[in-house]
Amino acid sequence: MEVKVREFVPFVAMVIMEACTIALTIMAKTALTGGMSPFVFVVYTNALGSILLLPFSFFFHRKDRTEESIFSWPLLVRVFFLGFTGIFLFQNLAFVGLSFSSPIVVCAMGLLIPSFSFLLNLILGRSKLDWRNLSTRAKVMGTIISLSGAFFEELYKGPFIRPASSASPTRLLKSVPKLLTGTVKKYPHVMKVASFYSIVGTIQCLIFSLFMERDLSAWKIEPSFDLFLIIATGIFGSVIRTSVHVKCTQMKGPYYVPLFKPFGIFWATFFGTSFFVNSLHYGSVLGAAIGGVGYYTVSWGQLRETEEKRNPKEERKPIKTINHHEEDAYKVPMLINQEENPV
Repeated sequence: MEVKVREFVPFVAMVIMEACTIALTIMAKTALTGGMSPFVFVVYTNALGSILLLPFSFFFHRKDRTEESIFSWPLLVRVFFLGFTGIFLFQNLAFVGLSFSSPIVVCAMGLLIPSFSFLLNLILGRSKLDWRNLSTRAKVMGTIISLSGAFFEELYKGPFIRPASSASPTRLLKSVPKLLTGTVKKYPHVMKVASFYSIVGTIQCLIFSLFMERDLSAWKIEPSFDLFLIIATGIFGSVIRTSVHVKCTQMKGPYYVPLFKPFGIFWATFFGTSFFVNSLHYGSVLGAAIGGVGYYTVSWGQLRETEEKRNPKEERKPIKTINHHEEDAYKVPMLINQEENPV
């Protein structure tokens, strides 16, 4: 009985993490609609998260030892580009986009990442179309479904499920995970890597935001809903969610965490129609649901391809999301933390 409960805990934890992520994203939309600068929001949340994550990372890895120093030049270069892509580039674009769209659209766009990664690999010649291969057919079909969902969401809005009222407090693709995985292989202290690239990304965001947001009044945050949101996002996004993702990855393997990303569609619809005052179209929900089907199809194709590479001459076995090999204990899920979600 105890074993079954322990097996069920990661599932419940991941569902809750997706719910909290979407709830904070909707709240961020409310704050941005109310006039908060997306650049200021990114700087403050990541600055707070970095301050909390740095000491927590040393506590998290207090019993671990490694001969590799994170201050070596190869790792510093990796940390710099992780901060640039995962925080500076992605979060600024995500929150600027969120200020002009809805949370469910942001969620749906995140589901396109595996498809765009596959297309980018084809363009760069890193992947070839082998129609005899089941994994290739699955990725092609999943890409078509995902893009169809995105076009459907954009071209067909449909009637409102619930119209929005006034703003109120009651709101490089595949290169990123590859870079993160390679960094963790060299320096397996995942939380320390996350804390250092969070600091680097925060500094990059600060320099950029000082040029983009020159109105000093925009940097002044009163004790209000905006301040609460910054604190909640900083604590949850940098410490709580990162810790849960790392633990679930160590327990279930590197492909477990990404499987829960489409759950965001359900939570975005549920929160958007129940608690938060944000407009929601039927077309957006249907398009996001279609994108979720494509996401799982492409992901299955990627899992199948990985299994085929590991056992090229053996009989194909069913794909499992659980991997108990020691090497997978140090891998990281695709686009966790800031790379998957804007919050």
